[in-house]
Amino acid sequence: MSTTTRRGLFLTFEGLDGSGKTTQMRLLAARLREAGETVIETVEPGGTSIGGAIRRILLDPANDHLSSTAEMLLYFAARAQNVDEILTPAIARGEIVISDRWTDSTRAYQGYGRNLGVDVVRDLDRIACRGRKPDITFLIDIDLETGLQRARHRNIETSATDESRMDEQSRAFYERVLEGYQALAAEEPHRVLRINGRGTIEEAAERVWAAYKEFRDRHV
Repeated sequence: MSTTTRRGLFLTFEGLDGSGKTTQMRLLAARLREAGETVIETVEPGGTSIGGAIRRILLDPANDHLSSTAEMLLYFAARAQNVDEILTPAIARGEIVISDRWTDSTRAYQGYGRNLGVDVVRDLDRIACRGRKPDITFLIDIDLETGLQRARHRNIETSATDESRMDEQSRAFYERVLEGYQALAAEEPHRVLRINGRGTIEEAAERVWAAYKEFRDRHV
């Protein structure tokens, strides 16, 4: 397979907090760069200066009174800026954009977790993203208990108390989030690739790489 990108690609990583998706995203980005690709990494919420300001509002535990609807609208506001400022120009240049979360997270966390429903997420996605959908979504699959333990351990190690609001939700909330991801994978198996996140980081990275290569081989 040629290492030259024939068209821009949009890849996303999804999963529960603590799934290891951010680590896997960075490893894939590094591997793609080694193969000669131009890769842009972004994160949701965030990725831009405006998105970063929105991120601080969303993840600050002091904002525990933030309403579910306002929360969802803020995620899409950050995403719309990401689409215009980063994603669309990079895809037009034929580059690969990899995002740590996208609308699938909103569907799982707000649509299912907050019980706001899938339909409203789809409606807002049409406005904010204007049809821009990931070519591949790597869903890093781990069990709920492991994810919660990893997320709490990460916050303790990094003293990330200023971005811990979403980690402080109830277990029932995360059970609904997991249900949302499982439903998504069942609905879109050709786009949403479930990656076993158990075992070592290196083992999971090889599974991600194999899934990526299979996709590219099908679309060359």
